[in-house]
Amino acid sequence: MIEKRNIFLIGPMGAGKSTIGRQLSKELGMEFYDSDQEIEKRTGADISWVFDIEGEDGFRVREEKIIDELTKMNKIVLATGGGSIISKKIRNNLSSRGIVIYLQVAIEKQLDRTKRDKHRPLLNSSESIQTVLQNLSIKRTPLYEEISDFTINTDNKNAKSIVFNIIKMLKKI
Repeated sequence: MIEKRNIFLIGPMGAGKSTIGRQLSKELGMEFYDSDQEIEKRTGADISWVFDIEGEDGFRVREEKIIDELTKMNKIVLATGGGSIISKKIRNNLSSRGIVIYLQVAIEKQLDRTKRDKHRPLLNSSESIQTVLQNLSIKRTPLYEEISDFTINTDNKNAKSIVFNIIKMLKKI
C-alpha cells in the first residue's frame, strides 16, 4: 500500500518536514518534493520575494496551484509549507490523495530551529518570533489535526528515528 500512495508531511515551520521528507523518500524509493522549493523554482525567486511583491494572498494562490499539481502525482513524498493547510482546497487535496502525517513540534523547539533562518517571511514582523509562532499555532494546529492520519512529535528525536517510526506506522496500514 505504501508504494501506491502519496505521503504528505504537514506541520509548522521548524517541524522538520523537508529534512524528514528527503530521508523518508530515499528509504521508500519515492520522489521527494517540497512545495516551497517548487514555488521558488517556478517563480525564479525566493519565498520572501514572493511575499514582498505579491503579499501572503498572492503566495497562497501560487501554493494552492502547485500543491494541487503535486498531489495529483503518484508515489511522492511531499513536504508542504506550514501555512498551506489554511486553504480548504489544499486540505481536501491532501486528505483525499494520500497519507497525511502531521509533524508536531513545541514552540520552544521551533524557536531554536528557526532563529537563524532569514527566509521565513512570517517571522519578519515587529512582533517577537515567539508571539508569532504562538499565534500561528493557535490558528493552524486544529487544521493540522483535522486532516492528519498520523501525528508524530519531532521535539527530541533525530530525523532517522522519526523516519523509522513513520515507516513502521505505514506498514500497519
